[in-house]
Amino acid sequence: MTVSLPLVFVLGVIAWAAIKFLGVRLWVAVVIALFGFWLSRTILAPAIESGTRSGVDVVNGTHE
Repeated sequence: MTVSLPLVFVLGVIAWAAIKFLGVRLWVAVVIALFGFWLSRTILAPAIESGTRSGVDVVNGTHE
């Protein structure tokens, strides 16, 4: 049986847990999220996407 979770959902759960249990302030999480949106519009976006895909492939065991 295969269970598939979108990466954004997993990151959302991690962010919620950090706010709830680690005491990270909500405004810090919002600033980090906004930084991610800003970063996605830069020249580094393809490298970040490639690195994320590679990391997910390693976790899933589908890397070559």
